[in-house]
Amino acid sequence: MSKSDNDLTPAFAIHPGEVLHDMLEDRGWTQRDFAARIGRPVQLISKIINGHSGITAETAVDFAEAFEMSPKFWLDLDSRYRLDVEIIRRQERKAG
Repeated sequence: MSKSDNDLTPAFAIHPGEVLHDMLEDRGWTQRDFAARIGRPVQLISKIINGHSGITAETAVDFAEAFEMSPKFWLDLDSRYRLDVEIIRRQERKAG
């Protein structure tokens, strides 16, 4: 695999739960409010916000409908997070 000028090692990875937390806070919604709005267990929302669970296609669609946005945003955010984590791990192993 060749390295191009566009390949940058991320300094840190942002979990989708951090974005969700901020979006809920911006709207004044609690985790319980949001869970009820999308018809999902509050435990799921808590796990995502706390970084213990990722975004599935089903969750992405639920979130997108609630926030009136594209589900692709949520899937891309989750995918980017997982990719950044792997890149960081590999860089740490090489440096280690």
